[in-house]
Amino acid sequence: MRKRTKKLIRYAGMCLFVLYMAMLVYFLFFAESYGRAAELTREYRYNLIPFVEIHRFWVYREQVGTLAMVLNIFGNVAGFVPFGYIIPVIYDRFRNWLLIVVSGFSLSLCVETAQLIFRVGSFDVDDLMLNTLGAYLGYVLFWVCNEIRRRF
Repeated sequence: MRKRTKKLIRYAGMCLFVLYMAMLVYFLFFAESYGRAAELTREYRYNLIPFVEIHRFWVYREQVGTLAMVLNIFGNVAGFVPFGYIIPVIYDRFRNWLLIVVSGFSLSLCVETAQLIFRVGSFDVDDLMLNTLGAYLGYVLFWVCNEIRRRF
């Protein structure tokens, strides 16, 4: 690939990453439709036991609604797929699945901790797992697309 094309792709990747991060911050901290309005009277909410919330949303999907179940389980995965896809496009040194997993987990941990501190949403270990899975799946998608690009 030509150097100019690579530079253009990285620039587009950086622009997409900035847009992605802005949307992530909005949905995780400010979207009132997802219960993100900060209130001083709101209690700290957290779950430190793996699979509790995933199980609860799956078992009670009829009561909480299918949309709420899909948004919670699949939304947490889908929300971090762009992270795992875009970062290796921008930075060559992140073309390693383990770095993406650690980075995705670290970003998710920062988000969950901020949600706990500011009382918007809740700190949920299940979200950490699902977000990390999403970052990994994004990297797998990047890797597949990169392999296809190299062969053709």
